[in-house]
Amino acid sequence: MSDEVEAGYVRVRLDLSYDGSEFSGWAKQAGGRRTVQGEIEDALRTVTRSRETYELTVAGRTDSGVHARGQVAHVDLPREVWAEHHGKLLKRLAGRLPRDVRVWALREAPAGFNARFSAVWRRYAYRVTDNPGGVDPLLRGHVLWHDWPLDVDAMNEAAGGLLGEHDFAAYCKKREGATTIRTLQELSLVRGEDGIVTATVRADAFCHNMVRSLIGALLFVGDGHRPPDWPAKVLAARVRDSAVHVVRPHGLTLEEVGYPADELLAARNKEARNKRSLPGAGCC
Repeated sequence: MSDEVEAGYVRVRLDLSYDGSEFSGWAKQAGGRRTVQGEIEDALRTVTRSRETYELTVAGRTDSGVHARGQVAHVDLPREVWAEHHGKLLKRLAGRLPRDVRVWALREAPAGFNARFSAVWRRYAYRVTDNPGGVDPLLRGHVLWHDWPLDVDAMNEAAGGLLGEHDFAAYCKKREGATTIRTLQELSLVRGEDGIVTATVRADAFCHNMVRSLIGALLFVGDGHRPPDWPAKVLAARVRDSAVHVVRPHGLTLEEVGYPADELLAARNKEARNKRSLPGAGCC
C-alpha cells in the first residue's frame, strides 16, 4: 500500500491533546456519539468553509474516557485549501473547537508520513493513588483510586517479566484478523512525592485494552493478591485470564508518539503493515 498523497493534495500533520472524559473515544461512531475525530473534522470543515469532510488518520485510537497529551494525526487537504488557510488555521481551530480538545501544531508532513503506520512507538502513562483518603478532587478525572496499599518495587519486578516481543493475547481484547504480537519496550512505575504512582508504558503498538489490562495485573501484584511472577505466567498462557481486570480508562493518557527520521518513513510504513508472527510460530 502506497503512502503517496493524491495529486493536488497536501498531507498535514496535527499534534493535539484532549480530555477524554466526555468523549466516546477517538473514532467516529454511528448514533451521534461525541468523539474526538468527529469534533476535529467538523471544526476543519467549518473553518475552511468546505462542503467536504476531510478524514483524519490517527496514531492510536483511544477508547472512551482515555486522555491524550501527545496524540498525532494527519489529514489530506486540497492544496488550494491549505494555501488559503494554513496561516490562520491553528487560531481558527482554537476558536471553533470545544475546550476539551486542542490542536497545538499544524504543518505539512514530510514525504511518506502516515500518523499511524510511520510511528515506531507510543508512550502511555497510567496514574493511580493508594491514598486511603482517595483522589485529590482536582485530579479525580485523571487518577485511579486503588483502595489497597501498593508495593511499587513488587510491581516493577513483575513488569520486568513482560518486556520484549510477545504474543499479548492474554492482555488484549481479540479482534478478528488482528495480531496480538507486540514489542513492549518499557514498563516501569514510580511513586511521586504526591503519592501518585505513575506507570510508563511504551511499545511499538498496542492491541485493544492492552495497557489497562497490564496495569490491572500489576495492581494485583502491588496489593499482594498475586506474586510478582504471576503476570508473566498469564502472558505465557496466551489466553485471557478472568483474574486480569481491565482498569478504568480515566487514569490513562497517551503522552507521546515517536517517529523515525524522514528518510526512514517509507520503510517503516511497509514494516508496520506486515502481519507479525513470533520466531518459530507456525512451525509445528
